[in-house]
Amino acid sequence: MLRMLPFLLVLALWIWAFIDCLTTPEEEVRHLPKVVWVIIILLFGEVLLGPVAWLVAGKERTGAQRRRAAWPEGTAGYPEHERPRAGRSLAPDDDPEFLASLKKDNKKHEDMLKQWEADLRRREEELRSTDDPDTGGRG
Repeated sequence: MLRMLPFLLVLALWIWAFIDCLTTPEEEVRHLPKVVWVIIILLFGEVLLGPVAWLVAGKERTGAQRRRAAWPEGTAGYPEHERPRAGRSLAPDDDPEFLASLKKDNKKHEDMLKQWEADLRRREEELRSTDDPDTGGRG
């Protein structure tokens, strides 16, 4: 198993450099076009020349200060998935704004239902009065 270790390390570095090159934005690639770097990594990966060249010269590596300055205002230099949250997100049934909107919608629906029921009673009354034999079929 120990004889396989150097081969596995080279393979791991080769795969890592290849994926890193593919996922790097075009504006962060230095010296050569991204496609050329992919070809170099693939062709010279077995002898570590391609992956090491990519790590040394291919990708723009910046410190935390420069990276932080590149992010939009208010994001504090963190990608979205790493950004610390200001507060805990609330479940819908704990969110006061959401509950207030439900109450407002509920009130609106209740008013609409009352209006429909009143309209239905009025129409039923009209039908009863036109069908009533005492009135002679008049409305």
